[in-house]
Amino acid sequence: MAYQPRGRHFEDFKVGEVIETSARTINPADVTLFAGLSGDYNPLHTDEETAKQTPFGSRIAHGMLTVSISTGQQNLTGVFEGTTLALLGMDRLRFTAAVKFGDTIHTEMTVREVKESSRPDRGTVLLDVAVKNQRGDTVATWDQAVLIRRRG
Repeated sequence: MAYQPRGRHFEDFKVGEVIETSARTINPADVTLFAGLSGDYNPLHTDEETAKQTPFGSRIAHGMLTVSISTGQQNLTGVFEGTTLALLGMDRLRFTAAVKFGDTIHTEMTVREVKESSRPDRGTVLLDVAVKNQRGDTVATWDQAVLIRRRG
């Protein structure tokens, strides 16, 4: 049996709609694994004694770990499964609050624009992405462009 994509096609995205992901709690193992994968062993993330001396008062998650978890959350929604052709870009990335161990984050994607392509089999979906913690505080934002298949 041939694979049947369960993701949305370009025509299924509506300007203004909000797509919310499930949530995930950040723990020390996440930071340790990310430091090992990325090579970013900044003491702010890996050394509790040094981190106590920062304005945060303790270790915090890497900003790029937060972004990476968000992209995973986005894909777990199934919205993009089998219909995404490419992540075209992430612009104006901002980290607006620290993510501490024990924080639970989720991602909200608001469809800002759907742009037809010169090619009839695809289009671009522009999203405003916000990662929020359990208190509803926004911890990161960016603009995201995704190239999506159109219905055949």
